[in-house]
Order: sequence, then structure tokens, then C-alpha cells
Amino acid sequence: MALTRQVITSLNRDGSNLLGTRRLAIRIADESIVSGSLLTVESNEFCVLKARGAVLNVYETGQYALTTPDKPLLGSIAQGFFGGNSPWVYEVIYVNRSKLLVRSQGIATSAEMAEMAYQADYYIHVDTREAALELTTHLPFNGNVIDIKEVADYAGPAIEQAINQVVQVTKMENINEHIYEIREGVKGHLTEFLATFGILLNDLKVLILPKDERMRELISLQAIGLSPIEAVRYYLALKMADRGLVSAPNAAAGLPFQIGGQPTGFYPLGPETGLSSQNLGVPTPSPDVTQQSEALPPLSEGTESGFVPPPRSPME
Repeated sequence: MALTRQVITSLNRDGSNLLGTRRLAIRIADESIVSGSLLTVESNEFCVLKARGAVLNVYETGQYALTTPDKPLLGSIAQGFFGGNSPWVYEVIYVNRSKLLVRSQGIATSAEMAEMAYQADYYIHVDTREAALELTTHLPFNGNVIDIKEVADYAGPAIEQAINQVVQVTKMENINEHIYEIREGVKGHLTEFLATFGILLNDLKVLILPKDERMRELISLQAIGLSPIEAVRYYLALKMADRGLVSAPNAAAGLPFQIGGQPTGFYPLGPETGLSSQNLGVPTPSPDVTQQSEALPPLSEGTESGFVPPPRSPME
């Protein structure tokens, strides 16, 4: 056991803070931390001092000299036996009191059982010494660090429950109309849940989108006033335009694409489409041509078009 005095701080040698913007608390457990060591607490943190599992004190900003536990007789004997130093092993926990940004993500299902991806961004901070003590008491350490990812993992079920209470009974295209109701529900559940750990919730933003990217684009097209079938046609046209296909405008208008004045592809003709062979410029075959086509011999087996190449000459 090292019994030399030292300065305990959360700063690195280059001046950077061990807490940073991603860590809520860090624990420093070192046998060299003894009675008489100087404890430094920065302006953006609290410090919880523990000895053999018991909380001795919670410090705010400043520098403090560590002393032995409240056993003056035993403490004086121990100090004399160990040359003026205490054999008690201290545990120093620094708690970040700055505002930290946390993000929670998950999947909810709409009334049609469509998957909706949600994202909740919120700010948290520890405000008082009592809150710092509650944090170290109720939120366990994963090693020597409590980071914001652990907070997001703990708060995830509370956020998911609050979102599903509204999303599961709402149609997909109407979810954004209830976004304020969803946000207030998440805020109430999350505030109550985080208070158990001494954490205050500041600001909250909730974003809900269809998980499928194609569905998001179709809904955005309907939002500008297109009907469902028009939205599908425009979506198809946009994808064709991205690939450089010149027939993209025809797909948007629902019309056939023509090459050299002749339409290509198969399109339904009827009163519901407003298209016919006359307005498309397709000539109607005469009866003589029809009779001649019926008199043609059937296609030979093994050929698809009926075209038979002429025999090659011996020179070929």
C-alpha cells in the first residue's frame, strides 16, 4: 500500500477532463489515496467520497484534505502506527453536473402493424449534492465509468412504453398529428423514471418516421396533394430518372413511351384510362392484311420470332 500524499483530480496532464461530454460519473479507487491527500473538485462536477463502502461526504467545487473516519482515538493510534498516515482505502467518485445529450432509438408499430422508427433526444444533468448521492447509490457502475449509453439503455423501455401507448392505436399517416401528445407522454414517463437516479430531464425532442425508406417517400408525395396511385407513379418516375431513363416523364403521367412514333410495351386501353388505338396513333390493320396474316404458316419449332435466315453460300 502506497502511503504517500497526493492530489486527486479528474483532470489529465494535458488539462482535459476525464468526464468529458459522454460520461456521467467516473470512479477512482486507488490504494495511494490516503488521509491527508488533497481532493480537487472542478466547477462542473460533484465528488462523492467513500471508504470501505460507506459514504463519507459529498463535495462541491473546491479543494479538500481527506481525513480519517469519525473515530478520533482509533484514528490517532492508526496515524501514529503508520507514521502519520491513515490506512483507510478511499473511493472517489466524480459526478458530472453539466448538461449531457442522450439519444434513445427503437421501433414501434402503428395501428396497421407497420414498423415505425422513433428517436428521442434529450438533455440531462445532476443538479444537487443529494442527486449526486442518489446517482451513485441507484445506478451501478460498469467498471469505473457510467456513460450516457447506459442511461439510454435504462431509459429505453420507459420511452418505448410511452410512445407505443399512442402509436399502436394511430394510423401511420396520422401519427405526426399526435406528435405533441406523444412528446408530453414521453416527457412525463422519462422525468419520473430519471428522478429515481437523481437525474433531471431538461429538453426533449421526439421524431417518428416509417422504418421503410420507400414508405417515407410515398407518404411525403401524398403530403403534397397526390393521390395514392399518383404517388406511386411519381415515385417510380423519380427512381427511373435517377437511373437516367428517358421514359421517366411517361411513367409519371401514366402514358406509354413511344420510339419512332410507335408505342412500346403493353398498356391497358379502355375508357378508364382515356387511351385508345386512335389517339395513340396506332394504325388499325385492314381486313386483307388480317386474312393474309391468318394464311401464314405456323412458326417453326425452336424459333421465337418465326424468322428463318437464308442459307449461306459456300464462300461463307
